[in-house]
Amino acid sequence: MGHLDHAALGWLTPVLSYAMACTGAALGLRCTVRALAVTGRARRNWLLTAASAIGTGIWTMHFVAMLGFRVSGTDIRYDVPLTLASLLVAMVVVCAGVFAVGRGRGRTRALVLGGLTTGLGVASMHYLGMAAVRLHGDVSYDPPRVGLSVLIAVAAATAALWAALNIKSALAVTIASLIMGAAVSSMHYTGMFAVSVRVTPSGEALPGATAMQFIFPLAVGLGSYLFLTSAFVALSPTAGEHGASASARRPLGTATGSTAGNTGASSAGSTTGSSAGSTGGSEAGSSRAAPAGSGRPGQ
Repeated sequence: MGHLDHAALGWLTPVLSYAMACTGAALGLRCTVRALAVTGRARRNWLLTAASAIGTGIWTMHFVAMLGFRVSGTDIRYDVPLTLASLLVAMVVVCAGVFAVGRGRGRTRALVLGGLTTGLGVASMHYLGMAAVRLHGDVSYDPPRVGLSVLIAVAAATAALWAALNIKSALAVTIASLIMGAAVSSMHYTGMFAVSVRVTPSGEALPGATAMQFIFPLAVGLGSYLFLTSAFVALSPTAGEHGASASARRPLGTATGSTAGNTGASSAGSTTGSSAGSTGGSEAGSSRAAPAGSGRPGQ
């Protein structure tokens, strides 16, 4: 049996992978909060961003942790198509779960269905990524630990979706993302501790790419995506800020219109009053002049 080292680079990979999981969770929660405050196309776009953030964070966490994975007596390579397929699975299942709670009508039912779908999908992503590992030997798994890792994945996914529906403040989102990051990391390392390898020494070259050739650049690229998206979300105005801006503009136009209307009414009233006064004065003058003129002939 080969000796498995899950932290060959020390605490660097566990800490960094945990940070990536927390970043993806925090970004996904913030995007879901934004999505629930709007409707139509804007909601769809925010939900897609949330799904991509959470899926990217989970996948990046998994493979950053795999950078520190070593097995004594054999090299390790990764099958590129299977690794990319695991990324696609993470994106699709998280998207399904997020849309289930973001657009579903029955909240409890959507939460249960979304959590189950997303959790099973995340576990599938993990073990599909493990299936992409190429080494000299046979890989086997301990079924109880595998089952425990799947339960942790479902629980973590359900908790994440519940938090997306119920948590609004920035502080609560931060705390929830730290808990979710811990849950995702626990699921990963529980699954890794279920692995055992029977090494078969061989001098043949292994197919696939090394972690530094493929996993590291891809993880760096996806990590950069997470941080850039975080900056975009932080700088984007919220629905409340949009409403405040619109309401700040609306009274200005209304007040201008009211002032113009009042001014016009006052002018019209003044003109009417002046005309009425002039007419009344003329008629009064004519009435006084007529009796005076008609009295002289009688004398």
